[in-house]
Amino acid sequence: MNLLKVESVSKTYGSGEAAVEALKNVSFTVPKGEFVAVVGESGSGKSTLLNMIGALDTPTSGKVFIDGKDTFAMKEKNLTIFRRRNIGFIFQSFNLIPELTVEQNIIFPVLLDYQKPDKRYLEELLTVLNLHDRRNYLPSQLSGGQQQRVAIGRALITRPALILADEPTGNLDTQNSSEVISLLKKASKKYEQTIIIITHNRAISASADRVLQVSDGVLTDFGRCRE
Repeated sequence: MNLLKVESVSKTYGSGEAAVEALKNVSFTVPKGEFVAVVGESGSGKSTLLNMIGALDTPTSGKVFIDGKDTFAMKEKNLTIFRRRNIGFIFQSFNLIPELTVEQNIIFPVLLDYQKPDKRYLEELLTVLNLHDRRNYLPSQLSGGQQQRVAIGRALITRPALILADEPTGNLDTQNSSEVISLLKKASKKYEQTIIIITHNRAISASADRVLQVSDGVLTDFGRCRE
């Protein structure tokens, strides 16, 4: 069963002679639970593609379906709620709230949705992320690897079907990068979540279920990397 379907998506910035085609008629599907790496040079269109999938930007043409729902056919308010409940975002810069503790940062998306956090699931995430003894620490008291684990917990707390990660290991050393990717892969299997990660790290792309390459706005699907 496909969780994600990208259908003939194009994105052009500007107009006339200044027009830039960031994406050119991109189409692909991703089954539920697959771990996908998106590779390509800087400026190739990778982040634009991720923004389209996550409904953070609007395509010039084409459609994106998540769990069978046409995201860009939704009204803005409904799309905001859908995105908050069904998509988890992980960024290179962590984007933690400095005044909030580890636990508060993780549960923030749930509170933003006017819901009560699932305490049992929170404890499970803190254990999986090895953050139990840091739950009351502020981001400034954590290492880069620990901050990224908090960001992963924040992305997982709403139990989204889709996780989108934009260079999540870009600011980390080799060991922390390996730990972060291991956690993401574990989440993909344990919680049956689909994960799409932008990366320049060859080790990460080599360990993915599948690799997509974006070059000058054109997508090439290299298929499954391993059985």
